[in-house]
Amino acid sequence: MLVYNDDMIEKKCRFFWKGVIILTHIEKATDFLLQEFHCSQALAGAFAEEFGYNLKNVMKISTCFGGGMHRGELCGCITAAMMIFGMAFGLYDPQDKELEAFGYKNADEFYYRFRDKMGGKTLCREILGKDFSKPDELAEIRREGLVKKVCPHVLQASIEIIEDILKRHEEDGGYIRLNAVEFEAAEKIQTVIKSVNKQNRFRNNVHDLLLSSGKKIGFIQFDVRRFKIINDLYGEKFGDEVLFFIKDNLKELCNDRQFFLNLRSDVFMVVTEYDTDKQLLEFIRSIEDASALFKNVKLQLAFGVYSVDDKGMEIRQMEDRAAMARTAAKENIVSNVIFYEEQFKELLYTRKFIEENMHSAIEEKQFKMYLQPKYSISQNKIVGAEALVRWTHPGRGMIYPNEFIPVLEENGFIKMVDYYIWEEASHFIRNCMDIGINDCPVSVNVSRHHLKEMDFIRVLMEDIKKHQIEKSLLELEITETANDEQIGQVAMRLKIDGFTLLMDDFGSGYSSLNVLLETPFDVIKLDKKFMDNMMASDKGKLILEHMVSMAQELGLGLLAEGVETKEQVELLDKIGCDNVQGYYFARPMPQEDFFELLKKDRGI
Repeated sequence: MLVYNDDMIEKKCRFFWKGVIILTHIEKATDFLLQEFHCSQALAGAFAEEFGYNLKNVMKISTCFGGGMHRGELCGCITAAMMIFGMAFGLYDPQDKELEAFGYKNADEFYYRFRDKMGGKTLCREILGKDFSKPDELAEIRREGLVKKVCPHVLQASIEIIEDILKRHEEDGGYIRLNAVEFEAAEKIQTVIKSVNKQNRFRNNVHDLLLSSGKKIGFIQFDVRRFKIINDLYGEKFGDEVLFFIKDNLKELCNDRQFFLNLRSDVFMVVTEYDTDKQLLEFIRSIEDASALFKNVKLQLAFGVYSVDDKGMEIRQMEDRAAMARTAAKENIVSNVIFYEEQFKELLYTRKFIEENMHSAIEEKQFKMYLQPKYSISQNKIVGAEALVRWTHPGRGMIYPNEFIPVLEENGFIKMVDYYIWEEASHFIRNCMDIGINDCPVSVNVSRHHLKEMDFIRVLMEDIKKHQIEKSLLELEITETANDEQIGQVAMRLKIDGFTLLMDDFGSGYSSLNVLLETPFDVIKLDKKFMDNMMASDKGKLILEHMVSMAQELGLGLLAEGVETKEQVELLDKIGCDNVQGYYFARPMPQEDFFELLKKDRGI
């Protein structure tokens, strides 16, 4: 077996692409084979760059995956095909589980079609008629030149199958043959596949631009600031119209050497060649100006820019750098255009660490439930608690919520964390009931991801049944900004089922009063920032007083969050807001510590 170091692989890869020659897959694979790369490397390398992967890295990785071939086992073309379908259909976005499963279906199809073409043979020793793992047969393989005689045919057969599968999805948007069981999920999968086809075309174009352009290349990623609020105020249909408006503008602005893609929701990526930074900024401003106003609604865009300094980098890494700069632009009050800087890498490493460790964190119980007491001012007594999550990693130590929660919310894994905390909270309530404490409800968060489906209600009911607790003791907190029609219907179902609903972060958005009218909440939680703003002036204090009065007239409970000063406590007590939560009374603490505090509070 030939073993290549980095310099050898890089030299061969540079030699292959010298002069920017665009070759077919079979021409690329054959050329690699003639350079004495093995079949797994040749096949994976033939497809790598069109999916945005660095050729050198893929060749190194496929060396490992092709190792079975050198034991006379599975043909390296099969392992390489698995890699190719992984690159094409998954393993990039953690939310794309349907896509990943669909990639497996294509991999299975390849295996069976490959086996048929090879007359039932799938092992390397069967196809070559000799065994690489046996020294005497390896000598015969080399003496007879079997690799050059047989492997090109195997590569061609493999490429024909792969191209046929990829072409099918490219031409008809991912048509798949489904049985009755799979049919229900078909429409969702079709949408995902169409999206991937667009991504693949985009990355193919970008790959060709990187190879052929002698100019600088810029990756521009942008989104609409507060797009969710636009959806809340004007409806999702209007939000969709905004996205089509931006797409139409990009079609007008981009020439045949500038490519754009709507990555997801309101996030767009544009790749362009340019000569000077001034020229690049002028292009960005043209996008901004064209999209500044839609139907009398002002749109504010945040741009992240990565100027390519290494064209050998994987395209997805370039996209990641532009994404990090975009995140920084959203938080910057001075400029809405931010260029990528090296220190942003730390954010990328943190995100990668979180996504690589989140599953094991659940399995190994690294997530811990903390509880923050809720107090009655007039009684100076604990009247409940809010369940919060903390993450203690065995190697990294404490990972703070502001680091991991945004990532988990974005990739959807927050649902699994919520399920874990619900179970912990139910168990804690049972422990309290066992010692006679039946008046300390624990509130848990229900994220927007749950409210888009109904399965989470089953999970809640199972927790309640398992621990035999009163439903009123497991309260549900729903964020104030989550107020579309479907969420309102789910909230009503929860209310009918007997759950107590708390509106979290009231005052943090623009649609609070609408939510009060449309959603059956029992308790309003005044947001900390809202509290701070109201406390800053006499007018604000008056608004707060009327807010308390209004809640009482509507029959709603009220709880003030983030209470940190004696002045706040005295004002809240004066205007009749009795229930509070904040550092003035107690910080979040491990559930064991809260249990002891609660027993002391109850005189047990």
